[in-house]
Amino acid sequence: MHPILFKLGPVTVHSYGFMMALGVAAALWFLAREGKRQGLDASRLLDAAFFVIIVSLIGAKLILLVGDISYYLKNPKQLFWIARSGGVFQGGLAFGILFALWYFRRKKIPTWKVADIAAPAVALGHGFGRIGCFLAGCCYGKECTLPWSATFHDEYAHDLTGIPLDQALHPVQIYESILNFLNFLFLAVLLRRKSFDGQVFPVYIINYSVIRYFTEFFRGDHAEGTYLFRGPSALLSVSYPQFFCLVGLVAGILLYRVFKLRRRDA
Repeated sequence: MHPILFKLGPVTVHSYGFMMALGVAAALWFLAREGKRQGLDASRLLDAAFFVIIVSLIGAKLILLVGDISYYLKNPKQLFWIARSGGVFQGGLAFGILFALWYFRRKKIPTWKVADIAAPAVALGHGFGRIGCFLAGCCYGKECTLPWSATFHDEYAHDLTGIPLDQALHPVQIYESILNFLNFLFLAVLLRRKSFDGQVFPVYIINYSVIRYFTEFFRGDHAEGTYLFRGPSALLSVSYPQFFCLVGLVAGILLYRVFKLRRRDA
């Protein structure tokens, strides 16, 4: 599609990096606005978000490295090139959550109240990020014969991500982007109507686990090592991202139950 948005002399603006930055800006805007509405110090929230984002990016890249270590040992520069990929989202999410739990406790920030605000913010930012994936050609889909299939012709995109050219593919990045935006809207409404702290964040984990699990069936960029189990068909196979989705689904349900029971017993 359009891996490069434009060039200004020696400066090249890549679509992925631009959309990622736009997603981060949208997420921070929502976080600051909702935090202020709930009586929290917006500047403290933004400071915390900055560090969580940095740790999340490191975590996402680390999992990307582990998932294809032989390639990145041969091509180490590719690991740090944001135009190619921001990393594995689930890895970034896990690292970000663990760091946030520690950081909030240390800074005496109300952990689950802030987590509830952060949940729709993450979904919003992720929606923009997946548009960046589509423009760059990363995280591409399987072959598709449907009317809305996408065909890539850009050699630069192929060199960056390995996406097949001149072949109709599922625009799986757009599928996930739309579902993330819908998840954001649902969580934003839930945030306004929640009855206890810790209600929104587990729902985000549940919703995203379901979203990612089913969009994985349309992914065409998985190598053999990406699969935990290969069945006779795609529907009977389980990739590592899908396995982590199942873990996230169970964790989200249990976490929701814990907070609901805690509210009832209070």
